[in-house]
Amino acid sequence: MEDDTETRDGANGTPDSLLPYDQWMEDALRAVVARALSHVVTEGVLPGEHHFYITFRTDYPGVNIPARLRQKYPGEMTIVLQHQFRDLFVDESAGVFGVNLSFGGVNSALTVPLAAVTAFVDPHVQFGLRFRAVAPEADVAPVAAAPEPAPDATPQIVSLDAFRRKRD
Repeated sequence: MEDDTETRDGANGTPDSLLPYDQWMEDALRAVVARALSHVVTEGVLPGEHHFYITFRTDYPGVNIPARLRQKYPGEMTIVLQHQFRDLFVDESAGVFGVNLSFGGVNSALTVPLAAVTAFVDPHVQFGLRFRAVAPEADVAPVAAAPEPAPDATPQIVSLDAFRRKRD
């Protein structure tokens, strides 16, 4: 007799997946970040009142930031792309973006792997995404809260946690 019993994860009774759907979803949503940044590169400017808050792991492999910023933000930092940024680029094949920003009046070039991004928010349209980035020293990095929007705005944050299987 054939055993038709499915393996269940126990938390919500769904079968364990042999396909990495959660990772595929994160990859697809990171592509949204890349496309938004690429749009700005192509147009040369952020359209209308759009602006981006991008939070990323500074300790993620491949993050290239000045030592003073790494010292000030040893785990995670948020940058704002709004009025004053230069040399924005996106290399989707390498999975990185870069930008030149001013911190305390000092120009700084940053190169960030898209996999290091933990949050992307466009407060103008109340759009946001949160991601998990695997930190070099831990299995899963904590997800920091994105910058607070204006008090009268409630951003639509898409969190993948609702779609992830809970593990014991």
